[in-house]
Amino acid sequence: MVKYSKQREAIKQKLIGRTDHPTAETLYAELKTEMPNLSAATVYRNLSQLEEWGEIHRIVVEGATRFDPNVQPHSHFFCRKCGAVLDMKDDVDILKQAQSNFSGKVESCTSRFYGICPECMDMNN
Repeated sequence: MVKYSKQREAIKQKLIGRTDHPTAETLYAELKTEMPNLSAATVYRNLSQLEEWGEIHRIVVEGATRFDPNVQPHSHFFCRKCGAVLDMKDDVDILKQAQSNFSGKVESCTSRFYGICPECMDMNN
């Protein structure tokens, strides 16, 4: 049984529904206004625990670590202009095809796509 933590719960609540894949520093800055006694170390420790428990995913992009509350299989798009990390829906057929060519059990897959996000495309027009 894991002991309840007000800080961990606040971190989880800040992540729920987000698709911007914030860094620990971003979460810390947002939470610090609500919880003045919160330390950056507490944020990092709780994010590591949440990842260990399978409640969030860690994404490392060009040396920056971001956190994703969506633990369902999905791919990410990385914008080379603004650095945004966006969720993409995986094609279930990719998983089926991989499984048909592999004798083990394929449980999920992740892919990384790179290019220019819709917002950056709009700024160029």
